[in-house]
Parts: sequence; C-alpha cells; structure tokens
Amino acid sequence: MGRMAMRISRRTINLTSQQSHQITIYSYHLRNSISTTMQGLLGFTLLGSFVSYLQGAAASPATAGGTEKRNPLGLSLPPLIPSIPGVTEPLASNAPPLPILQLPTPPLASPPFTASNIKPKKIGYFWTGAGDNLHKDFLATVSLDDDTFGTFIQLTDVPTSGNSPHHLGASYDGKTLIGGGLLSLLKTQDTAFYFDVSDPYRPKFDHSNRAILSSIVDEIRAKPDGGFYITYMGSAVGTSPGRLVETDARGNIIHEWPEVTDIPSTLNILGQQFSPHGLTVDYDKQIALTSDFVVPITILKPTLGIQKADTLRLFDLRTHKILSTITIPGGQGIQDVKFIPNHPETAALATAVGLGQVWVIYPFRTKNAKQGTAELLFDFGPKAKNSLAIYSDISDDGKLAYFTFTLGNHVAALDISDLSNPVRLDDPNETQPIIGPHYVKISPDKKNLLVLGYFVQAGDISVVNTPGDYKAHWLDLDANGKFSWNKTIDFEREFATTRGGARPHSVVIYDLSDPADPKYY
Repeated sequence: MGRMAMRISRRTINLTSQQSHQITIYSYHLRNSISTTMQGLLGFTLLGSFVSYLQGAAASPATAGGTEKRNPLGLSLPPLIPSIPGVTEPLASNAPPLPILQLPTPPLASPPFTASNIKPKKIGYFWTGAGDNLHKDFLATVSLDDDTFGTFIQLTDVPTSGNSPHHLGASYDGKTLIGGGLLSLLKTQDTAFYFDVSDPYRPKFDHSNRAILSSIVDEIRAKPDGGFYITYMGSAVGTSPGRLVETDARGNIIHEWPEVTDIPSTLNILGQQFSPHGLTVDYDKQIALTSDFVVPITILKPTLGIQKADTLRLFDLRTHKILSTITIPGGQGIQDVKFIPNHPETAALATAVGLGQVWVIYPFRTKNAKQGTAELLFDFGPKAKNSLAIYSDISDDGKLAYFTFTLGNHVAALDISDLSNPVRLDDPNETQPIIGPHYVKISPDKKNLLVLGYFVQAGDISVVNTPGDYKAHWLDLDANGKFSWNKTIDFEREFATTRGGARPHSVVIYDLSDPADPKYY
C-alpha cells in the first residue's frame, strides 16, 4: 500500500503502510465491538460534535458577566433548550430517561440563599450536584474553622444541571477553581466550569467550556505559570481514547495530548485502552503520569460490562509525548496515581481497584529496555477488593498516605516513610461511621482529614450507583498520622427541601491563617 495521506484539521500526516495497517485493524475492531444501535447513537453524537465544532469556530466561552474570551481549541455552546418561565419546570420534571444521551433540559431556578458574612481562616469549597438533577449544580463555600464549622457562606451556581460534579482543582495563585462534570456530555453541555475566587468568601462563576476530541473531566493539576493539566477520561463520545488536556491561565484549552500529529503516541492510545483518570505531575523532573480507569460509556446501559484498564502512561512534559505504558497485571481499574513528595526516585503510588491494592511506580527505573516499573506495595484485604473506587492522598512530607474504599465503606492509612516496610495505621476490621467514602484530602495544616461520603450515582441509565451518606467527614489526625472521627457536614439534610438533596463529590481547602503564606489545596 506504500504511504497514505490522512487529512486532519488542515494538516497532512504521512503514515507508513505498517502504521496505516494498525489504524485499519483498530478501526475494524472498534466497528465490530459496538452494536448497531450504539453505532447509530455514536454517529448522531459525532455529527452533533462536528456541527458544534463548526459553530464553535467563532464561539466564545459562556461567561457570567458576558465578557467575550476567545478559546483556541475548546468550545462553549448555549443550551439547546432555553429556559422559559412556566415551561422549564414541567419539561425538566417530566423528561424521561433515555439510553445514553439525555434531553438537554434547562435547570430549574435556584431557591433563594442568604449568604453569611463570616470570614473563617479555613474554607472548604465543595463541588456539588443537586440531588434531584434538576436544579443547578453549584460550588458550596463552607467554613472549616472550629467555632463556625459547617456554616455555608456562599452558594455559586453554574448555568446547567445534571452534570454530576466530579473533581475540583485550584490554580497555583488560588484565584481560580475549576470543576469538571462527569455526565455533562449526556446533555450536550459544557464539561469544565471555572470560578473566580479572588474574593475567597464570594466565589463567582466565570465561564465554562468543552474540548473537541475528549470529554469526561477527571483529575486536575495546576501549572506554575497559570492554567491546568486535566485528564479527560473519554473521547468526545465517551469511548477510548481520552486525552490529557492543557489550558492556559484563562482556562482556554490549548492542547489535547497526545495531539494527532504525534503518530507514535497516537498509535499508543489507539492500540491499548487510554482512559486517563488519575494524574500526577513533577515539574522539576518534567514528567507526568496518568492512570487508566474505565471506558466511560461502558458504565451506561446497555453494557456488556465495565471495561477496566490495567495501565498508566508516562509523559515527557517537554514534548508531551508518551514515553511508555506501565502495566499493573490484573489491576482492573487504576483510578488514582500520585507522586510521593521528596522521594529520591520520584516514586508514585497507584491504586489498583479490582485488586484492592496500592502499587509503587518508579518512572525512571527500566525493565526490558522500557522506562517505568511497577511494584506491589500493599494489599488492603477484602474491604478494598472490587470496591469500584479507591482514591488517595499523600502528606506533603511523603510519609503518610490515606485511601478510601467506596463499596467497602472504609478509610485506610499507611505509614510509607519506608516503602520496603509500609505500616498500616487503621484497623481493617473496624466498622467506620461513613457510607461510600471517595474523595479524601489532608488539610494544609495536617491536623485533619476531610473525606466525602459520595462517589457516583448516574441514575437509571447507568450500572454505577454507589451508596453514599452525602456528608463531609472531618477527621482529626494525631502526630503519628492516625485518625479519629470528629464531626460532619450533612449536605443531604441541608438541601433536602431546596434542591432534592445534594451530592458533594470533591473539595478544595484554603487555609488563610497566615495572610503572608496562604495555602491552597
């Protein structure tokens, strides 16, 4: 066949006959692995994405104040169905669940909320979904100070509903928060939401956008010079491959890595499932690790089962090329990965969900002439196995690590100061007062652990609906890293009559105790 020219975004890419053959084989298997019904649905969605792309060539991101901001690669489109008083309410309330794609109904009007004038030193920003999926999703600003703990200071709505708010991240300077929508794609809505927190007590919604090649926003890491790296776990239609998305300081999407002009990396993600969920970045060493979790569309009905991955990708941040694929045998979903601060080999911890284990990734070690190795660190036992989700956090001194087992209803702690001899600090047999723990975060002063009792409830259209208590649990940490249960913030009770409850998935903590050295985490 010689050489073939493929036209993509006005660029000509020359492929060797071997590369062309690989792509042809991949395309054949993809076509034959999707039912006729799914093909039609994906075709419809792809057509919509293409139309959106053409419309978005001159589109500006939706902003709270109406200020136009040119977005180099991302799109932002208005709702397909506008909000109409007297029409929106019955339309949203009576819209039937559809397979995969949902009716893009506008949100119900938000009930009134009286903001608080308190100004605590410790603030929690909770990225939260309305429990009824009808009212607007929102960012809740809550006091974490002892004397006013749990006081809701401000609620900041986004323009849409049913996004299933997912991860939240802060910019390096603490002036911007970005939250992702796990299921925004299903209502053809923007998937990333940006908040201005220049005034930490009065966050404002700034704008939203969506990528072109990818969707399903997951982990977020700030760039020192402004902007973010973000894992988008699925393609534009929720299949594999996803992308590692990069934004500038204003939140404009500037790259979706790997780019299609990078043939070796593109073939890498086409040849083996690329569903990046976890993300960790070392700017000094100029490397990043992403961890592959599940193909998003396979959690939706009809499904032959959730398609889970066993791999991580090692990126060179100088070129954004994939250096290697690292495998955890039988991992069945590598949900999370984080570099261990101050580790001499830049080691990282990765959670293997199906196995109920945590592994050590050594990005600079080699095996069989391949960069990056994986070694088992700890097996957490029955409560962790097949727990659907295992998330983690690591102390900034690199000595302590905390893990949540969602279906196991358990929070675990490890002393990792010596990776050759990790020590478990929690009681694996304890029945803990939490349901469905997922997001976990160490407070900046290392005195507390914040754990949220909610993972994902995608409704009748999905096979993933995990139990949760919808509470923020504030745990005390002693000097050795052991935790004890203290107090909670009950989001379900707080919003039961106004938004059908609330689903807090993630949190960012600001500690303003020292005005000269504020902490954003």
